[in-house]
Amino acid sequence: MAQPILEFASLGSGSKGNATLVRCGATILLVDCGFGVKETSKRLEKFGLTGHDLSAILVTHEHGDHTKGVGPVARKFKLPVYMTPGTHVSRDYGVLSELCLIKAYQPFSLGSIDVTPVAVPHDAREPAQYVFTCDGVKLGVLTDLGSVTPHVLEAYADCQGLLVEANHDLEMLAAGPYPPSLQARVSGPWGHLNNYQAAEFLRCVATNPLQHLVIGHLSEKNNCLSRVKLALYDVIENHHNVLFASQNDGFDFLSLHSTEN
Repeated sequence: MAQPILEFASLGSGSKGNATLVRCGATILLVDCGFGVKETSKRLEKFGLTGHDLSAILVTHEHGDHTKGVGPVARKFKLPVYMTPGTHVSRDYGVLSELCLIKAYQPFSLGSIDVTPVAVPHDAREPAQYVFTCDGVKLGVLTDLGSVTPHVLEAYADCQGLLVEANHDLEMLAAGPYPPSLQARVSGPWGHLNNYQAAEFLRCVATNPLQHLVIGHLSEKNNCLSRVKLALYDVIENHHNVLFASQNDGFDFLSLHSTEN
């Protein structure tokens, strides 16, 4: 089999902390860092990595489960941090030795990886999800959005790899511990995708070249794996490589290959 061009993995995915690794050759990006330095280092060790192996941290938005460790990890390992201006002003990250502001969602390159920030509807100041490409292979990371727009469908079409959230089950959310105001926020158009919204996204987005599909950012209080699988059954039954990311273990590196001869 040909050598993988692009790889992705997760240090953990859920309401208590999120961090995703994207690797192409010597370039290793950390998308979000919702864990402190000690925990991030511990989780990196499972992949045979340290913070010194990372090339940069990319931040999607300012919520704590995505940013808890951004400042401390960046300072300890002297990493550049990429985020939108709105994400930057919405939280105190401390001193960042190399802050790179993403303006107007303009694409940029980091080493061998081309990065396209994608605007999404979420209750944050200026959130950005990301699409990564390397030598024609495309990976989409899509969590923390309350609704799927035509812009999102266009940006995430024809990915070889895809990580998408299925955050909550509507019945479990309604019967769960969250107060009505928080329930409305989570389930609203600027909150998170529920299981059936995730299924509808997968029905609508072009997935012909998809090699690996990961369902992530499951709420521990408002969702469960059996309900996710039931909601997504008819859209994932034809995909052989489907994983469900966990809060504790994330998932191991998945390899994406070029389909060109």
